[in-house]
Parts: sequence; C-alpha cells; structure tokens
Amino acid sequence: MSGNERIIDVWMQHPTPRHSAHEMFASLRRWTRDHGRPAVITPEMTIAALDQGNVSVGLSAAWSSPEGWLISHDEVAEMCQAYPDRIIGVAGADLNKPMEAVRELRRVVKELNFKALRIVPWLWKLPPTDRHYYPLFAECVELGIPFCTQVGHTGPLRPSETGRPIPYIDEVALDFPELVIVAGHIGYPWTEEMIAVATKHENVYIDTSAYTVKRYPPELVRYMKGHGRKKVMFGTNYPMITAGKALEGLDNLGLDDEAKHLFLFENAARVFKI
Repeated sequence: MSGNERIIDVWMQHPTPRHSAHEMFASLRRWTRDHGRPAVITPEMTIAALDQGNVSVGLSAAWSSPEGWLISHDEVAEMCQAYPDRIIGVAGADLNKPMEAVRELRRVVKELNFKALRIVPWLWKLPPTDRHYYPLFAECVELGIPFCTQVGHTGPLRPSETGRPIPYIDEVALDFPELVIVAGHIGYPWTEEMIAVATKHENVYIDTSAYTVKRYPPELVRYMKGHGRKKVMFGTNYPMITAGKALEGLDNLGLDDEAKHLFLFENAARVFKI
C-alpha cells in the first residue's frame, strides 16, 4: 500500500485504565496474543500507533456501560483538544437514562464537536430495536450524525444475538430511514445479511473494525470491489488491533485505486462529515 494514501479509522478508542482492565476484554487479549499490553496507554502511544498505520484521523469513542463510564466524554474531549487534527470524538450513552443521554449527546455534539454516537448492544443486553434507543436515534437525525453500532458475534464472552443485522439493523433502518447507521465489526458470521441490509438501505454502511485485512470474508471483498464500494469503511478497534497490523496485505485484495481510496478515506469523510 502506498504511504501517500490518507486513512480515517472510524472505530477506535483511547482507553482508560478502567476500560483496559475490564474483565470482559480478557478473551480479546487472548485472541490477539497481546498479553504484554501496558496497563496505561498514553496519548503519545495512541498517536504513535496512528502514525505507524498512516492514519490521518481517528474517531475515538466514549464507553458507557451499565456499571458506569469506562471512557467518559470529558476524557475523549481531552484527547480531541490535545490532538485536534488527529482525534475526533464519538459519543456514548447511558441507555438506562434515555433523556439524560439525549441531552448529553446534544451537548457533546454542539459544544465539543463530536461527530457520531456509538452504542455496543451486547454491553446492555438490548438489541438496537429496543425502545431505550429510539429517543437517541431521533436526536441523531436532528443533529445530523451517524449512529455507530456493533454487528456480528461478540469477541468478549457475552451473548451475540444483539449483533444480528436481520432483524435488528434492518428494522431500525425501516423505522428511521433518515438515520445514518454504521455497522462495525463486519457482521460475521452474518456477513451476507449485513451486506444485504447495507444494499437495501441507502443510509446503512459497514466498517471493518476488529478484523485484519487477511480475515475479511470473501463476500465482503467482492462487495467492496463492486456495487458496495461506497458502503464500506476502514476501522481497527484500536487498541485491540493497530492500523498497521489491520492493513497488512491490503494490496492483495485486488481493490482498484478508486475502491481503495473510498474504503480508506472518502466514504468515512463523507458519512462523518470530516
């Protein structure tokens, strides 16, 4: 891959120690053989990882959980303020307090320039069709920001049902046709379902976070080469995977120059208004 290609990473986080140490991520550390990750990842380490992967901009998310905030909005904002040309904030939400979550989403978008909302359904044991999400979906439409979510099986040892593209993403897109939905983590083992939903709905997209290029399902690569070239964007799930590691072997996929540029940069720039 040319070192001149600009890249946007649409799914990452700069972790706090309480996020990194959470027991639910133990299985991810086993998968990635990353037993030596430091307990504290400094901002300098995160920016160095972006540099090594040739990432121009990373969309770094807050993490709310039923037990509290693992990465707060203020902590994300500190990274954005320290590296305004490199890090863009993505909001989280406490689904147990939907109206407070709506007000907080409005605040961080309007005052802190966050560019999206991300909720990981398995964390809440609530699929995206649950009523707790719907005020937030309406606010995303009003604010003109995407809703980012996880599809596919769960890496952490949690139930995977909430990650099914059909019925959940399909039904949300039907209820909120103006809502831009970015479905992270490809959707495996329901990749073909995810491609079908993204094809069906104008405002549904896929990102490749949590997967290295070498693990992209063949049906996704075909989609990226053909009629889905404007529908797929690059993500890492850093610090689980760095951009440099995730993109090893990209040239072997056989993407033409346009498809590669759309995947790495242009689709994300358009969808997230960067």
